[in-house]
Amino acid sequence: MKIAIPDMISNSYFPAAAAVELGFCKEEGLDMTLELIFPVNRTLEVLRDGGIDFVGGSAHSVPFAFPAWRGGKLLGALAQNMYWFLVLRSDLKAKKGDINAIKGLSIGAAPLVDLGLKRLLVESGIDIERDKVKIGPVPGAFLGENKNFGVAAAKALQAGVIDGFWANGMGAEVAVRSGAGTMVIDARRGDGPPKAIHYTMPALITSDAVIARNPAAVAAAVRALVKTQKALKSDISLATKVGRKLFPASEAALIADIVERDLPFYDPSISAEFVNGMLEFQRHMGLLGSENVTYEDVVAADFTQYWET
Repeated sequence: MKIAIPDMISNSYFPAAAAVELGFCKEEGLDMTLELIFPVNRTLEVLRDGGIDFVGGSAHSVPFAFPAWRGGKLLGALAQNMYWFLVLRSDLKAKKGDINAIKGLSIGAAPLVDLGLKRLLVESGIDIERDKVKIGPVPGAFLGENKNFGVAAAKALQAGVIDGFWANGMGAEVAVRSGAGTMVIDARRGDGPPKAIHYTMPALITSDAVIARNPAAVAAAVRALVKTQKALKSDISLATKVGRKLFPASEAALIADIVERDLPFYDPSISAEFVNGMLEFQRHMGLLGSENVTYEDVVAADFTQYWET
């Protein structure tokens, strides 16, 4: 079986990668291989078309490939809350939490990821056009050997190509430690409008087709995720072990610190409050129309029992 993630050198989907690399998928009887397929809209299209069995990706993105949630399901949270960071050039001297500092700037963000920032700005009273905020791709991201949008964004910030970026914790860490960037918004930990934490979450995703074809494997994948989260909580050095297999040396040296900060959010459950908040966000951003979508349309209820194993 195959699982794909849209960012490799990252903490965003780390539990999915670690489940493979630490052997928990194998322990559950799954012969699982890990792939990188970028961006997340493409990852989900490959899932829809049967090229992979699972995705570790952003929950809100599912309707891009599975309109109105028909045919796609969330199996569990890789971690709770929206998980991206706004980092601005350090010479701007922006203060933590000061979203108004983004006015007039050029911000790099990946496809579908950018929607989280755009909605956060609206709910913070910022008009993208009036306040001259430019949000777009990072030049050079995912060219050559680069396997992470956040790291590419940090390098673009250092080079002065962009004024800031909206990306994952690894990119933020690289930018801040280099001195090039200042952390302004940490969405996961409550910076920004209250609703923002429920725009999305990193999730284990599959298709109804995979569930119908092999429900035992789906259950095993959820159990492997839960085991991985618990193992990382018990021994953070395992994060470095995984990082050394998958990352360049510089990022491998950072991953344990980043994952350790994420551990309080390592909970596989998906609440009704989250689903309702995400659906509201999806409607605002045009990912979902007026269709009546229920919790059971979003979450594969038959497998929620394994969140407690």
